Amino acid sequence: MDKIYINNINKEMITFIDKSPNAYYTVKNLAVILEENGYFRLYEGEEWRLSSGGKYFVTRDDSSIIAFRIPDGSDKKEGNAGYTDYNGFMVMASHSDSPAFKIKPNAEITVEKSYVKLNTEKYGGMIMSTWLDRPLSVAGRIVVRTENGIETKLVNIDRDLCMIPSLAIHMDRKTNEGYVWNAQKDMLPLFADYIRGAVQNAEDSENDTALIRFIAEEAGVDASDILDTDLFLYNRNKGVIYGANGEFVGSGRLDDLQCAFATMKGFVESEKNTVGKDGISSIPVCCVFNNEEVGSSTKQGAASSFLEDIIARINYSFGKNEEEIRQILTNSFLVSADNAHALHPNHVDKADPTNRPKLNEGIVIKYNANQKYTTDAVSGGLFKRICEMANVPVQTYVNRSDIAGGSTLGNIATTRVSMNAVDIGLPQLAMHSAYETAGVRDTVYLVNAAKQFYMMSVKCERDGKYVIS
Repeated sequence: MDKIYINNINKEMITFIDKSPNAYYTVKNLAVILEENGYFRLYEGEEWRLSSGGKYFVTRDDSSIIAFRIPDGSDKKEGNAGYTDYNGFMVMASHSDSPAFKIKPNAEITVEKSYVKLNTEKYGGMIMSTWLDRPLSVAGRIVVRTENGIETKLVNIDRDLCMIPSLAIHMDRKTNEGYVWNAQKDMLPLFADYIRGAVQNAEDSENDTALIRFIAEEAGVDASDILDTDLFLYNRNKGVIYGANGEFVGSGRLDDLQCAFATMKGFVESEKNTVGKDGISSIPVCCVFNNEEVGSSTKQGAASSFLEDIIARINYSFGKNEEEIRQILTNSFLVSADNAHALHPNHVDKADPTNRPKLNEGIVIKYNANQKYTTDAVSGGLFKRICEMANVPVQTYVNRSDIAGGSTLGNIATTRVSMNAVDIGLPQLAMHSAYETAGVRDTVYLVNAAKQFYMMSVKCERDGKYVIS
């Protein structure tokens, strides 16, 4: 691969991640990419009128997004100008959220009339120590009063606003021997000088604090109109390309915005669907779900009806009956893309003896005997064949048998929409740190694999036998 091309793709990704401090901004920025590429926004509460050749996307809860394309109608049925045929769905899914600290209601805590810190709680399983002594800020969404109801607005205080100071080694000489971080005590960020930054109004203390005033000014609303908030701390350190040969990328939120960026880029850059041997195409679908880091069990998570609803509405729009819908799902394929653990240069003993993925050596297919990852031999084989067509290398990841691993969204999503599914990811180091590392070549590998994937169709001839076209 050309080094300039690799750098350009990764710089584009870094810009995307830097502009996406949390799930709300991730989805906002993905929507911008889609609109710039001619996709039409649909709303779940409105009637859909889909047409052959159409390009669409829909969001849920400001934090999850699904985009899809309808085949161009070259094989319309005679006498039905709105008809298009397809045999299945080709779906890639990633997630928009990353571990962070969420701001609690009534967040400001005064310390001896000298400091003001913010009360937070953990979202997801982060490496807490990596959040110390870094410039942080606050972003998310607010809900404001309108004349007839409420409205959400996104806000990002785009400057260095707060920091979580560590305790000096002089006051804890054993800190380097191991310390158990307490989220309520150790991890609250310093926000303001009390005298200058947090004068409270006794009549309206909840909506007249320094933080709420910052948020109201950024959103262009009156503080008294803010009814509720979903606000998170985020790491202000920008992403970089580093290494002796520029081979690594460092950034916050690589898990899972590296996959969200690469799959969406492959989706919008893929050519129109290849028509298979029997004259039928598949519908390409790109999903980015929220709340993977906390189990996906929300109305906008992979365990929700979101993907199921979108697929159903597409099928109903083109008059598919229940038997046809079951056939279509049999010919569908889901790729769950969520980053994977790479072999660590300082802890090689933590890796499985024979499955040791490395940075810049290809996409990782993830396996687990207990189905924490949804990959089986059929789905793994299908994905390997697609990567062969794209000239993209693959690696395998399995946990050491004596180390419990995590799970991801693949096995959760397929409980709602039953189809063949594979769990993949890009290899990375320091997963769930405030600043992570991955390989620059792997970003491009996933873009190329996604482009190939979205031009394919999978046909189930019988159980265990599939044709890729």
